[in-house]
Amino acid sequence: MSLNEAISSLKRGEFILLHDAGKRENEVDMVVAAEFVTPAHIARMRQYAGGLVCLTINHSFAQNLGLHYMHDILSNSQEVDNESKKMIMGKAPYGDQPSFSISINHVQTYTGITDRDRSLTIQEMANLYKNLNGNKKQEFISSFKTPGHVPVLIAKNGLLSNRLGHTEMSIYLMGLSKLSPVATICEMLDSELYTALSVEKAKKYAKENAIPFLEGKELLEFSKVH
Repeated sequence: MSLNEAISSLKRGEFILLHDAGKRENEVDMVVAAEFVTPAHIARMRQYAGGLVCLTINHSFAQNLGLHYMHDILSNSQEVDNESKKMIMGKAPYGDQPSFSISINHVQTYTGITDRDRSLTIQEMANLYKNLNGNKKQEFISSFKTPGHVPVLIAKNGLLSNRLGHTEMSIYLMGLSKLSPVATICEMLDSELYTALSVEKAKKYAKENAIPFLEGKELLEFSKVH
Protein backbone atom coordinates (compact mmCIF):
# COMPACT_ATOMS: atom_id res chain seq x y z
CA MET A 1 0.00 0.00 0.00
CA SER A 2 1.48 3.37 -1.03
CA LEU A 3 0.38 5.11 2.17
CA ASN A 4 2.36 2.67 4.31
CA GLU A 5 5.35 3.11 2.03
CA ALA A 6 5.05 6.89 2.35
CA ILE A 7 4.87 6.74 6.14
CA SER A 8 7.93 4.49 6.30
CA SER A 9 9.86 6.86 4.04
CA LEU A 10 8.92 9.91 6.12
CA LYS A 11 9.98 8.15 9.33
CA ARG A 12 13.40 7.52 7.77
CA GLY A 13 13.79 11.20 6.95
CA GLU A 14 13.34 10.57 3.23
CA PHE A 15 11.17 12.19 0.59
CA ILE A 16 7.76 11.27 -0.69
CA LEU A 17 5.95 12.78 -3.69
CA LEU A 18 2.42 13.96 -2.99
CA HIS A 19 -0.20 14.79 -5.63
CA ASP A 20 -3.09 16.89 -4.38
CA ALA A 21 -5.99 16.49 -6.84
CA GLY A 22 -6.87 17.08 -10.46
CA LYS A 23 -9.64 19.51 -9.51
CA ARG A 24 -7.35 21.50 -7.23
CA GLU A 25 -3.78 22.66 -8.01
CA ASN A 26 -3.09 19.36 -9.77
CA GLU A 27 0.52 19.61 -8.60
CA VAL A 28 3.01 17.18 -7.14
CA ASP A 29 5.12 18.29 -4.18
CA MET A 30 8.26 16.82 -2.69
CA VAL A 31 7.59 16.35 1.04
CA VAL A 32 9.95 15.58 3.91
CA ALA A 33 9.61 15.81 7.71
CA ALA A 34 11.14 19.08 8.91
CA GLU A 35 12.88 17.44 11.87
CA PHE A 36 15.11 15.47 9.47
CA VAL A 37 15.88 18.25 6.98
CA THR A 38 19.53 18.74 5.98
CA PRO A 39 21.18 21.02 3.42
CA ALA A 40 21.14 18.04 1.04
CA HIS A 41 17.33 17.91 1.23
CA ILE A 42 17.08 21.60 0.33
CA ALA A 43 19.54 21.19 -2.54
CA ARG A 44 17.57 18.27 -3.93
CA MET A 45 14.29 20.20 -3.72
CA ARG A 46 15.91 23.15 -5.43
CA GLN A 47 17.42 21.05 -8.20
CA TYR A 48 14.72 18.46 -8.87
CA ALA A 49 11.53 20.20 -7.74
CA GLY A 50 12.25 23.87 -8.36
CA GLY A 51 9.21 25.42 -6.69
CA LEU A 52 8.99 27.35 -3.46
CA VAL A 53 10.56 25.56 -0.48
CA CYS A 54 8.02 26.10 2.31
CA LEU A 55 7.61 25.09 5.94
CA THR A 56 4.19 23.77 6.94
CA ILE A 57 3.01 23.77 10.56
CA ASN A 58 -0.18 22.72 12.29
CA HIS A 59 -2.75 25.25 13.44
CA SER A 60 -2.17 24.93 17.19
CA PHE A 61 1.60 25.42 16.81
CA ALA A 62 0.91 28.58 14.81
CA GLN A 63 -1.40 29.82 17.58
CA ASN A 64 1.28 29.12 20.19
CA LEU A 65 3.72 31.26 18.22
CA GLY A 66 1.23 34.05 17.57
CA LEU A 67 1.32 33.47 13.81
CA HIS A 68 -1.56 34.43 11.51
CA TYR A 69 -2.38 34.03 7.83
CA MET A 70 -0.81 36.74 5.68
CA HIS A 71 -4.16 37.69 4.13
CA ASP A 72 -5.49 38.40 7.64
CA ILE A 73 -2.36 40.33 8.63
CA LEU A 74 -2.65 42.57 5.59
CA SER A 75 -6.43 42.97 5.91
CA ASN A 76 -6.04 44.18 9.49
CA SER A 77 -3.03 46.41 8.84
CA GLN A 78 -3.52 50.14 9.17
CA GLU A 79 -0.44 50.62 6.96
CA VAL A 80 -2.29 49.18 3.95
CA ASP A 81 -4.90 51.54 2.52
CA ASN A 82 -8.31 50.32 1.44
CA GLU A 83 -7.48 50.68 -2.25
CA SER A 84 -4.36 48.53 -1.87
CA LYS A 85 -6.27 45.96 0.16
CA LYS A 86 -8.10 45.03 -3.03
CA MET A 87 -4.89 43.17 -3.95
CA ILE A 88 -5.27 40.75 -1.04
CA MET A 89 -6.14 37.30 -2.29
CA GLY A 90 -9.48 36.03 -1.07
CA LYS A 91 -9.48 32.67 -2.79
CA ALA A 92 -7.12 31.11 -5.29
CA PRO A 93 -8.45 30.03 -8.73
CA TYR A 94 -8.90 26.49 -7.34
CA GLY A 95 -11.15 27.75 -4.54
CA ASP A 96 -8.99 27.81 -1.40
CA GLN A 97 -7.71 30.65 0.71
CA PRO A 98 -3.89 30.73 0.73
CA SER A 99 -2.14 29.18 3.74
CA PHE A 100 0.80 31.62 3.73
CA SER A 101 1.86 33.33 6.94
CA ILE A 102 5.12 35.27 7.37
CA SER A 103 8.51 34.20 5.98
CA ILE A 104 11.38 33.66 8.42
CA ASN A 105 15.14 33.25 8.85
CA HIS A 106 16.81 31.81 11.96
CA VAL A 107 19.02 34.39 13.70
CA GLN A 108 22.13 32.26 13.08
CA THR A 109 21.71 32.40 9.29
CA TYR A 110 23.54 34.92 7.12
CA THR A 111 21.59 35.69 3.94
CA GLY A 112 19.03 33.01 4.77
CA ILE A 113 18.76 31.63 1.22
CA THR A 114 21.57 29.07 1.06
CA ASP A 115 20.84 25.37 1.45
CA ARG A 116 22.58 25.45 4.84
CA ASP A 117 20.70 28.55 5.98
CA ARG A 118 17.27 27.31 4.95
CA SER A 119 17.82 23.87 6.45
CA LEU A 120 18.93 25.52 9.72
CA THR A 121 15.79 27.67 9.83
CA ILE A 122 13.61 24.62 9.18
CA GLN A 123 15.44 22.41 11.69
CA GLU A 124 15.17 25.05 14.40
CA MET A 125 11.41 25.39 13.86
CA ALA A 126 11.07 21.63 14.30
CA ASN A 127 13.23 21.84 17.42
CA LEU A 128 11.06 24.65 18.76
CA TYR A 129 7.97 22.47 18.43
CA LYS A 130 9.68 19.71 20.43
CA ASN A 131 10.83 22.09 23.16
CA LEU A 132 8.50 21.54 26.11
CA ASN A 133 10.24 24.06 28.36
CA GLY A 134 9.63 27.78 28.46
CA ASN A 135 7.50 30.12 26.38
CA LYS A 136 7.49 29.02 22.74
CA LYS A 137 6.31 32.40 21.51
CA GLN A 138 9.11 34.24 23.29
CA GLU A 139 11.66 31.73 22.01
CA PHE A 140 10.27 32.11 18.50
CA ILE A 141 10.51 35.90 18.67
CA SER A 142 14.09 35.79 19.97
CA SER A 143 15.30 33.06 17.59
CA PHE A 144 13.76 34.04 14.23
CA LYS A 145 13.54 37.16 12.07
CA THR A 146 11.07 38.24 9.40
CA PRO A 147 10.99 38.83 6.47
CA GLY A 148 13.09 35.83 5.65
CA HIS A 149 13.63 33.12 3.07
CA VAL A 150 11.47 30.30 4.45
CA PRO A 151 7.73 30.91 3.93
CA VAL A 152 5.61 29.49 6.74
CA LEU A 153 2.32 27.85 5.76
CA ILE A 154 -0.35 27.27 8.41
CA ALA A 155 -2.56 24.22 8.07
CA LYS A 156 -6.26 24.77 8.60
CA ASN A 157 -7.68 23.65 11.92
CA GLY A 158 -9.32 20.30 11.22
CA LEU A 159 -6.86 19.57 8.39
CA LEU A 160 -8.44 17.55 5.55
CA SER A 161 -11.97 18.18 6.75
CA ASN A 162 -11.48 21.90 6.02
CA ARG A 163 -8.88 22.14 3.25
CA LEU A 164 -7.27 19.65 0.87
CA GLY A 165 -3.99 21.43 0.18
CA HIS A 166 -0.44 20.13 0.37
CA THR A 167 -0.16 22.12 3.61
CA GLU A 168 -2.89 20.10 5.33
CA MET A 169 -1.96 16.79 3.71
CA SER A 170 1.69 17.10 4.75
CA ILE A 171 0.73 17.82 8.37
CA TYR A 172 -1.79 14.97 8.35
CA LEU A 173 0.98 12.66 7.14
CA MET A 174 3.28 13.84 9.93
CA GLY A 175 0.58 12.78 12.39
CA LEU A 176 0.19 9.36 10.77
CA SER A 177 3.97 8.97 10.93
CA LYS A 178 4.05 10.02 14.62
CA LEU A 179 6.41 12.88 13.76
CA SER A 180 6.32 16.54 14.76
CA PRO A 181 3.61 18.43 12.80
CA VAL A 182 6.21 20.46 10.92
CA ALA A 183 7.02 19.56 7.32
CA THR A 184 8.89 20.90 4.30
CA ILE A 185 7.27 20.91 0.87
CA CYS A 186 8.25 22.08 -2.60
CA GLU A 187 6.30 22.01 -5.87
CA MET A 188 7.78 20.03 -8.75
CA LEU A 189 8.09 22.12 -11.91
CA ASP A 190 8.85 21.29 -15.54
CA SER A 191 11.83 23.30 -16.83
CA GLU A 192 11.09 22.25 -20.43
CA LEU A 193 7.41 23.16 -20.59
CA TYR A 194 7.59 25.93 -17.92
CA THR A 195 4.59 24.45 -16.11
CA ALA A 196 3.94 22.25 -13.11
CA LEU A 197 5.49 18.83 -13.61
CA SER A 198 2.92 16.40 -14.94
CA VAL A 199 1.78 13.49 -12.80
CA GLU A 200 3.26 11.10 -15.36
CA LYS A 201 6.72 12.72 -15.20
CA ALA A 202 6.54 12.91 -11.41
CA LYS A 203 5.71 9.20 -11.22
CA LYS A 204 8.64 8.46 -13.52
CA TYR A 205 10.97 10.45 -11.25
CA ALA A 206 9.56 8.65 -8.21
CA LYS A 207 10.10 5.23 -9.78
CA GLU A 208 13.63 6.02 -10.93
CA ASN A 209 14.60 7.29 -7.49
CA ALA A 210 12.65 4.79 -5.34
CA ILE A 211 10.49 7.52 -3.80
CA PRO A 212 6.92 6.67 -2.73
CA PHE A 213 4.27 8.46 -4.81
CA LEU A 214 1.06 9.19 -2.93
CA GLU A 215 -2.26 10.37 -4.34
CA GLY A 216 -4.08 12.91 -2.20
CA LYS A 217 -7.38 11.17 -2.91
CA GLU A 218 -6.00 8.03 -1.23
CA LEU A 219 -5.10 10.09 1.82
CA LEU A 220 -8.55 11.67 1.84
CA GLU A 221 -10.29 8.31 1.67
CA PHE A 222 -8.11 7.03 4.51
CA SER A 223 -8.96 10.07 6.65
CA LYS A 224 -12.71 9.56 6.08
CA VAL A 225 -12.51 5.96 7.28
CA HIS A 226 -10.23 6.72 10.24
